[in-house]
Amino acid sequence: MSTDAELFPRSRREIAPGAVHVPDWLDTGGQGQLLEACRAWARPPAGLRTVRTPGGGTMTSRQVCLGRHWYPYGYARTVVDGDGSPVKPFPTWLADLGRDAVRDALGPEAAATAPYDMAYDIALINFYDADARMGMHRDSDEKSDAPLVSLSLGDSCVFRFGNTESRARPYTDVELRSGDLFVFGGVSRSAFHGVPRVLAGTSPPELGLTGRLNVTLRVSGF
Repeated sequence: MSTDAELFPRSRREIAPGAVHVPDWLDTGGQGQLLEACRAWARPPAGLRTVRTPGGGTMTSRQVCLGRHWYPYGYARTVVDGDGSPVKPFPTWLADLGRDAVRDALGPEAAATAPYDMAYDIALINFYDADARMGMHRDSDEKSDAPLVSLSLGDSCVFRFGNTESRARPYTDVELRSGDLFVFGGVSRSAFHGVPRVLAGTSPPELGLTGRLNVTLRVSGF
């Protein structure tokens, strides 16, 4: 549903201290540019892959990384659990996008203070088809506690934002749509979060994407 058609247009919302949802942060043009970049990054070598867990299972979303390659549970310079190729570089414009996102979500004062002024240098890009899910987890393999920046493209999803103690309640379910921004830092940086459901068929037609892409920007601190 478009914003214009909604009875109550969506507005910026703080889900927890330091965790902010900004609807429609990327306009149609910005979404299209990011999607084209994601399509290029997804091509081999070091392209989109299925992530295998240490227990022998597989994640239902597929992933490609920039800057450093993430695998359960660490980072490498090469795709150690895939084709072995060097990871694709993290572009400067994506680092700028991350800083802009933090400033717009958390405010200029937060964005100007350490560790928020550190350069974003890692991206994890996950592709979800209609049946993909992401279990509750927290992102703890980085040395920096700078805020995590999450951008959504394509199909909407239910994003479950939890607490810092366990995967159980309390948590808040947020609908993330194409173009939405979600930033979480400070006391919420280590909160558990996941995607229990993708809302298939909700991608904006003009985007030309079937499924959901999530671009997560991180500061490694390495």
